[in-house]
Amino acid sequence: MSEKKSNLPALIGIVILFLFIILLENIRSFIPGLPMIFDPMSPLFTVLKKAAVYSLVAVSMNLLNGFTGLFSLGQAGFMLLGAYTYAILTVPSAMKDQVYYLFGGCAFQFSLVDFFQGIFGSAGAGYAVGLILSCLIAIILAGVVAGFFAFLIGFPVLRLKSDYLAIATLGFAEILRAIFQWQTLGPVTNGANMIKGFPTFTSFNITGAGGQVVLRLSTFVPFLITTVCIAIIVLLINSSYGRAFKSIRDDEIAAEAMGIRLFSHKMLSFVISSFFAGVGGAMFAMYVANAQAKAFTSTMTYEILLIVVIGGIGSVSGSVLATFLYVACSEWWLRFLDSEQYIGSFKVPLLRNGFRMVVFSVVIMIIVLFFSQGIMGNREIDLNAIFTGKKRRSGSQGK
Repeated sequence: MSEKKSNLPALIGIVILFLFIILLENIRSFIPGLPMIFDPMSPLFTVLKKAAVYSLVAVSMNLLNGFTGLFSLGQAGFMLLGAYTYAILTVPSAMKDQVYYLFGGCAFQFSLVDFFQGIFGSAGAGYAVGLILSCLIAIILAGVVAGFFAFLIGFPVLRLKSDYLAIATLGFAEILRAIFQWQTLGPVTNGANMIKGFPTFTSFNITGAGGQVVLRLSTFVPFLITTVCIAIIVLLINSSYGRAFKSIRDDEIAAEAMGIRLFSHKMLSFVISSFFAGVGGAMFAMYVANAQAKAFTSTMTYEILLIVVIGGIGSVSGSVLATFLYVACSEWWLRFLDSEQYIGSFKVPLLRNGFRMVVFSVVIMIIVLFFSQGIMGNREIDLNAIFTGKKRRSGSQGK
């Protein structure tokens, strides 16, 4: 059986997952009596959307840190570039004066949304096609802009090693955040104010003639984009380029002796990782419905790095699994620790605002101490084995 056919169960499983996500988000519309957890505004869907976005960024960081061995901390900066690129390109022209009112309007009047509405129309199927194309192109351009800046700074910073590379990329991200909040650039970046009014995940919900939502797709869309992007990264890792990245991680001298061009492969890994971080930044802007530089702090990079470490440096599926666990704990499961709780008339001690983060930090410390290689280490989850119950054979078969 060919490798293409052997991947069919995994592809079927992913399609089933997509259908399940769509059903999960819409099931309360058909069965109103279900618990509030199935409401589209519940923490469950907040976790699913944010985790989908963070999964892509975590995998992109793992490509660089885990598979190539380059310790970079510039992920938030590239996400910022992606978020602003997407926002600036998709804010409708009619909204720009309102968004940029402090600066007398936007210096960049072009809008992909208006462009495609002019071609396909602003209603019906034409509007849907225009919306999809404008968002898709804007997301790709968000990645391209992030990759371009990575290419520019890669020449000086990729010659640095270990901690020095981390400091340089972290400094780049902080400088970039300060520049985007610079009031002089206000007609483009809106200064320290947020950019809003562009299409978000909820824009993909299908509505009826009266404006009511007929089919919700706001959770399905980030899952779809993230799955496609991670699949591309996995294909890259399993290619000859991916093997070159791993050899550089393991031993640069041996890799160079085998004919691998160190700098060009490091640059390639850096640019590709930054490209997908830019895509993740665009998706983050769609998730929070705004783009504002102050959100992309070094803390965001540390969160992504922590997710990579918890999942396992060198494991794509570990990064994805750790992302959903991390986001679920921080945004949902441990929220009750921030409010006072009573058992009968007895008040549970210590529970107050901020205690959630204390417990969360202790849990993370335990994981790091007792699972030094992360949840998955450098192993991967075999989707074919899950959906067929059979393990894939490694190596070639003897005659």
